[in-house]
Amino acid sequence: MGRDATTATTIEPAQIQAYLRHAGFPDAIVKSLAPLGQKTQEGLKGFGYGRPLRVSFASGGATRDLVVRTMSPDPFGHNRRSARAETLILCFDTFNTFPGHIRATDIGAFTESGELLPMGRGEVFLVTEYVDGELYARDLSALQSAAAATDRDRNRAVALARYLAALHSQPAAPEEYGRAVRDLVGSGEGIFGLVDSYPKDLEIVPAARLRALEALVIDWRWRIKDRAHRARRTHGDFHPFNLLFRDGVDFSVLDCSRGAAGEAADDVTCLSINYLFFALTAHGKVDGPLLELWQLFWRTYLEASGDQELLEVVPPFFAWRALVLASPVWYPQVENATRDRLLVFAERLLAGTRFEPARVAELFA
Repeated sequence: MGRDATTATTIEPAQIQAYLRHAGFPDAIVKSLAPLGQKTQEGLKGFGYGRPLRVSFASGGATRDLVVRTMSPDPFGHNRRSARAETLILCFDTFNTFPGHIRATDIGAFTESGELLPMGRGEVFLVTEYVDGELYARDLSALQSAAAATDRDRNRAVALARYLAALHSQPAAPEEYGRAVRDLVGSGEGIFGLVDSYPKDLEIVPAARLRALEALVIDWRWRIKDRAHRARRTHGDFHPFNLLFRDGVDFSVLDCSRGAAGEAADDVTCLSINYLFFALTAHGKVDGPLLELWQLFWRTYLEASGDQELLEVVPPFFAWRALVLASPVWYPQVENATRDRLLVFAERLLAGTRFEPARVAELFA
């Protein structure tokens, strides 16, 4: 989940002074630090994160003041460092657009040693290593026209199931569970965001159908949101376009998402629905080697994880992934009949049809 600087670093006068000298005040001398609303503490004592800090300093023969603002984790969506960064960047982008509002002059980050690193304007970027490999989606595409799965196909399905079972054996903070379920339903990348992205004139998926699906999902949120004992490490976007295979079962994983914590059903449904999707887009039904891999994946995962409770919580997660795959935005070439079958699958599960992986084809009949 990453290092949490809010508990590991304090803000020291010398570090603020060094920042000021690189930020347009080359002769800055810090005179005092004080959390707003409290008396200045003697000795220029460093202060922790989570409250506005008034900085008084001398520069150019005048005394100046500014405020350094940070955030502490809270249960309202800011327990992750990335979420706090998002909030503060939004403040920087909006404060100066409001008449009479205090001015935002810079934005940055504290390094692990306590230095203030300015970010300025512009888009945030990420640098990663490069690894070779072929997307797992290519395997599934090849299986659309194959008569049977190969040993390599079966071994890879088993390897992915065991990888997830091992990942999900690691617990996460309980508060991550409620957030994951809330984000599943209400976030811009979740079910509500996907529903809003559907064209209003799509005959096969009219507004009334989407509204009914949303209502079922809300009911499911209340059914599962208090199962915090299920909080686990997760990948968050474990689909075939985020998996790179090399020889045999040697693979790398791309683009861990959504805080890397939540409900195991998220990852399991995200990958497994693609076995069904690739079969549907090729044959209009769930069958053949892709159905074989679906069944093998589920058997392996349930045996390795021992998590039978998972079968009780999958419906809203399958609904989410079905909405992605049925989306004209994400998959514009998919036939409407396939979109319909995907949503029927989700609707039947949400309405209470028992989920039995071995009998999944019946949900598409």
